Amino acid sequence: MLLCHPDGRVREEALGARRAPMPLPLVVVRCTDPVPQVRARARRVLVRALAADAPYTVSTAVPLVLRLAGRQQGAWAVELFEAALRLRPPRPGQWWEVGLLTGPPSRKEADGILAGLRGAAHLPTRRFAARISLARGVLDLPELARHAGAERDPATARIWADAALTALAAARAGTPAARAAIDALLGSPLPGVRSAGVTALRAAGRTAEADRYLADRSAPVRACARWLVGQDGGDPHARYRRLVSDPAGPSPYAVAGLAECGRADDVPLLRELLGHAVGRVRAAALAGLRQLGAVPDSTELLALLDDPAPSVAREACRALLPVAGRLDPGPLVARCTPRAGLHVRRAAFRVLRARGGIEVLRAAVALSSDWEPKLRGVARATVRGWDWRLARCTGQSDPAELAALLRRSAHLFSAAELADRRARLRSVE
Repeated sequence: MLLCHPDGRVREEALGARRAPMPLPLVVVRCTDPVPQVRARARRVLVRALAADAPYTVSTAVPLVLRLAGRQQGAWAVELFEAALRLRPPRPGQWWEVGLLTGPPSRKEADGILAGLRGAAHLPTRRFAARISLARGVLDLPELARHAGAERDPATARIWADAALTALAAARAGTPAARAAIDALLGSPLPGVRSAGVTALRAAGRTAEADRYLADRSAPVRACARWLVGQDGGDPHARYRRLVSDPAGPSPYAVAGLAECGRADDVPLLRELLGHAVGRVRAAALAGLRQLGAVPDSTELLALLDDPAPSVAREACRALLPVAGRLDPGPLVARCTPRAGLHVRRAAFRVLRARGGIEVLRAAVALSSDWEPKLRGVARATVRGWDWRLARCTGQSDPAELAALLRRSAHLFSAAELADRRARLRSVE
């Protein structure tokens, strides 16, 4: 393709050819060309394409334009499309050739282009469209909130949510538009947007709804709900106690919320929940005890590593890590075998690695052939990174055992690596 030719004169001549339509992405790339003549001609071609078919040109070129924006000459095309979509008259020299583009697209055409960009799969394109839409003020309050509630990208959703909150502050509380906007924010899957919705409940006179979000799955949303309850004169802690004592069964998020504002007298209730039938509730209770500084003793935590719920084993592992150096390695090594469940092996091996010692190498060699790829990879990396000479020097294990472990893991090393490790073991003798 001549537009990719190493000779700038050939690229310039190719941009002047009119025999066939030029690939728009390559034209965009040439707009950042280091050769000024090539760059100027490519920009004229891009402006001509924008004048001929703005919807196609913008939707096709914007993702690449944004990708190239960080280049030395990349800002020009961003400014071109921003000016066109914001319906701003071009500044002198921006269109490069008088008569190539008489002005920006019509308002209706620009609105349609922006609507398409707001639904693009490319995240930077959606952010670009959001920023321009807000600058032009083309969306009302319910539309801003709908975009915030439907957006899955946190950065773009934050843009929409901030704009919706600003519009809510200027709107009359209690109007249908304001109610619909808050409901859209509250329905978002993203915690940042839901937090904005919960915060907006106070100005709307809907503080009674805060109870619904005390047990939200997101900690920031729960914090906003607690603040709202407190602003209304309520006691979040007392409400959490009621939620956790619900005969129908507590939500794990209610248990987490109780720990977040918990007190010493909540410890017995959380310890009782360690025997709950639902694994996620048990895990939340254990996490809450850790948060309140009331972690069970190591014997109980080791037993919790065998819990059938992986979330409980993970929480027990986190609680054991700070005291790993004081643990007996035997129970941990016993859990690093195929007889133990996968989540048990993972948790026990993580604690064992934090503890250190030759037992780590023994477990790593055993797990280096585990069926689970991630655990197998961690075990193999542990074996490959092991300091065999140090283990021999410090007397952690006798030479025969180290040599046997090295033979069992020989397949993890190249011939040179294996010879090197054998030499390190022999050098100590």
